[in-house]
This record gives sequence, C-alpha cells and structure tokens, in this order.
Amino acid sequence: MEWVNETLVREFVFLGFSSLARLQRLLFAVFLLVYLFTLGTNAIIVSTIVLDRALRTPMYFFLAVLSCFETCYTFVIVPKMLVDLLAQKKAISFLGCAIQMFSFLFLGCSHSFLLAAMGYDRYVAICDPLRYTVLMGYGVCVGLVAAACACGFSVSLVTTSLVFHLPFHSSNQLHHFFCDISPVLKLASHHSRLSQLVIFMLGVFVLVIPLLLILVSYVLIISAILKIPSSVGRYKAFSTCASHLIVVTVHYGCASFIYLRPKSNYSSSQDALISVSYTILTPLFNPMIYSLRNKEFKSALQKAMVQMSYPVN
Repeated sequence: MEWVNETLVREFVFLGFSSLARLQRLLFAVFLLVYLFTLGTNAIIVSTIVLDRALRTPMYFFLAVLSCFETCYTFVIVPKMLVDLLAQKKAISFLGCAIQMFSFLFLGCSHSFLLAAMGYDRYVAICDPLRYTVLMGYGVCVGLVAAACACGFSVSLVTTSLVFHLPFHSSNQLHHFFCDISPVLKLASHHSRLSQLVIFMLGVFVLVIPLLLILVSYVLIISAILKIPSSVGRYKAFSTCASHLIVVTVHYGCASFIYLRPKSNYSSSQDALISVSYTILTPLFNPMIYSLRNKEFKSALQKAMVQMSYPVN
C-alpha cells in the first residue's frame, strides 16, 4: 500500500544551472544577447531571400525554411530559460513540460529531414543540372518541406505521448534547463523496456535514416565532381555543398551524442553542456554559415542595405 502515499508530479523544477548560481546573471546577459542576435540574423536572412528575386531558388527556399525552424526552436526553449536564470523557483507545469518537449522535438525532427531534402537539392543541382528546374520545382520543394514537417510531427507526437503517459510519483527535480527526453525519463517511477525501445527506434529513424540519405547523396555528388575536368569547376561545385556539410556534421554530431548513446552513459552535466550548443549556438551559426559563405547572398544583402539607405522615391 506504499504507492497510495505517493503524490503525482504536477510540475518539474529545473536544476540545469544550479551549480552556477553565482554566474546566472552573467549567463542571462550572454544568452539574451546571443538570442537577440540569432533572431535578428535569421530575420535578415529570411527577409533578404523573400525580397530579392535572384534568390528565389530551391536552395534559398530551403535556407529560409531552415532559418524559420531555427528561430522557432530557440523560441521554444530560450525565453523560458532566460526567465528561470533570474527566478528563484525554476519550475514548469506538467502540461507545459509536455508541450515544450513536443514542440522542440517537432522542430528538431523536421530539421533533420529538412537537411536530407537540402542534400537531395545539392545532388540534383550537381548531378542533373539540366533538369534541375524541373526536378526541383516550387511544388516539389513545398512537398519536401511538408513531408519533413509531417515526419517531425508524427515522431514528436508518439515520443511525447509515450514519455508523459508514464507514472511520475517521486522526484520532480529535472537536472536540465528544458524538458528533454532523457532527463524526464529519468524521473519516471518506472517505464517498460518496450517504451524505451520505441523511443530509441524513433531516434534512429529521425537521425540515422536522413543521415544515410545525405551520405548516399554525397557519394553520388563526389563521384560527379571528380568527373569535372576543370579544377575551378570542381572547387565551385564542392563549395556549394561545404556549408551544408558543416551544418550536417554539427547537427547530427550533437543529436547522436544526446539521443543514440547507451543509457548507462547518461550524464546530466554533459547533456546540459551539449544542449546549450545546439539550442543557443547552433541556431545562430547555421544560417550564418550558409549566408556568409555565399557570394550571391552577400551581394543580395548589400543590395538590400543600399536600397534601404537610399530609397528610390
């Protein structure tokens, strides 16, 4: 009858930065500046792509969607984290935690499949350039983004349902700064091996399958690039893929470390550190990597800035 005296958890208390109590105001200032800079950078990228007709191509369409995903992703996590850095009690309701987990999983999973779509875009552009405009028409691009969102929605819905249907009777102290899967699962009173297996397989589906598709795309891309006789042509072709490769490496590297390693290797401090990188720093750097390495985008941005400075009456 011991279970009768146990109370259901109605809220979770974040302990992610509890060991850095003296630095929390400094962290608040740093994270706020990075967050505002991220919002500003992504807003500039999206508005430049929308306003400049020369950038209305599949690659920039996907980049605009990527920037929107990054902005929404940070919005789900960072504002709450900033409030908690200044608050005495860093709590979130049970329902609020479920909504936060669903939202960031939806955006993160969609992000993974979007990177696969961007890899396919680079494959078509380099391996079949004569049919690029046909194979990557506007309808196809919208369809790929819709498919990425549908996969992200399905995975996040199933995962969140599995996690929050578990019983939470004991501790409500979450050793993290947002409602990630592993820290929340650790607080569950008990959970079946089946639910753990399903969650792990969904992680494999979201991370491994898109990554395999990207690897296949790049094997074909490298094969096509090596057949280009001119060294200048090879460099130009590869440079269009370099930004995507950097973003893929950072995204799948961080996500695989968090979600695909054995449970016995779980470390709340390591997870919090890695999570700071992909929730705060990665959304800042990813769009910048794409835009600042691209001469066409920089030219369009300079053109837009000149038009704003010297508007035509």
